[in-house]
Amino acid sequence: MSSPVPNVEEEHLPPGVSQAPADEHRFPLSRIVRFGSVVSTVLLSANALVCATWSDFFGLPGWIVWQALPGALALSFIPATIVRFRSNHPALRIVYALTASWLGALNFAFFAALACWIAEVVAWLLGWPLPRFPLAAILFGLAAVVTVYGLINARWLRISRVTVRLPNLPEAWQGRTAALVTDLHLGPLSGAAFLRRVIGRLRSLRPTVVFIGGDMFDGPTLDLDRLVAPWREFSASKGIFFVTGNHDEFAERSLYLDPVRRVGIRVLENEMVSLDGLQLLGVHDSEAGHPAELRQILRRVRLDPLRPSILLAHRPINLPVAEQEGISLQLSGHTHQGQVWPWNLLVSRIYGPFAYGLSRLGKMLVYTSSGTGTWGPPLRVGTKSEIVLIRFEKESPQG
Repeated sequence: MSSPVPNVEEEHLPPGVSQAPADEHRFPLSRIVRFGSVVSTVLLSANALVCATWSDFFGLPGWIVWQALPGALALSFIPATIVRFRSNHPALRIVYALTASWLGALNFAFFAALACWIAEVVAWLLGWPLPRFPLAAILFGLAAVVTVYGLINARWLRISRVTVRLPNLPEAWQGRTAALVTDLHLGPLSGAAFLRRVIGRLRSLRPTVVFIGGDMFDGPTLDLDRLVAPWREFSASKGIFFVTGNHDEFAERSLYLDPVRRVGIRVLENEMVSLDGLQLLGVHDSEAGHPAELRQILRRVRLDPLRPSILLAHRPINLPVAEQEGISLQLSGHTHQGQVWPWNLLVSRIYGPFAYGLSRLGKMLVYTSSGTGTWGPPLRVGTKSEIVLIRFEKESPQG
């Protein structure tokens, strides 16, 4: 178990700052049904296009039994996702892994099918003969290769190194390092064995402190103590700190936080601690998602403007609030950088320069990690699974 954090001066959140009630994080049945209906329609439509393209371009028979298999895999992802909140049976984990992987494959098969029909239209307009079978074989073959690559790439853990220069950095922190780990999504697909690999990399990096920026868990509340047990095997000299992400709030928050505390990780409950003169704040995802509540928390902890401050918050949102309240550096995750092409393009559109990497907003730096684990399809294409190693240096007077 991690040893107690040395030199930590606690500055607890004063009375008056509310914490989101547990009921706020529960999903009503009507919302689940609507969401399931929309997702089912999208998946069946994509699957129908892929199967119709196979039949037409490969000259296969019409809607026969084999074509029901891809549709069944796609649709099974929804009930498997729901049932895993109630059961941890090995067979369910296998079904969930298969269906989640097929979603990744379906993503690329869908775009291969679109490309086939676009090529067909272009060839028809230009009056060119189209080698339909070879074209489809190349495009769908490429989709299969990219899917396999995505499965392998998602398990390949990289170390991203970044230097952050902060004003008034205490001498004690000059040259020290912090590891940022976000979006582990421990659950049916990534379990204790995956976490041991992550901890093995952390052990080799020997960071002074570790920040866990939310989504430790994938959502289900079953067997969480076993999933986080490997954290007992690692400690950092200045501690390991955690705030919740949106997946750590799918049920009552304490169900996720208690297992984290039991392995010696310090949960930052919308509060600030001082680490050798460095101000570290942690705000849980629900509170950080409301501008007024985030501002209230940041004001009540009474930041010292003469010392650098780091805000650990899961999502890179409400950044102007943090910048206006004097935060020097915000560390976030959540975006996965889109995880799989072409959704990384959509994420970049939503979050702009804060979708991934180190950016600046006014006087505040922001680092958004692409995450250590995956959510949904266990693939990464165009993105990477990472641990971020941050080296601190003092900002020069010239900036």
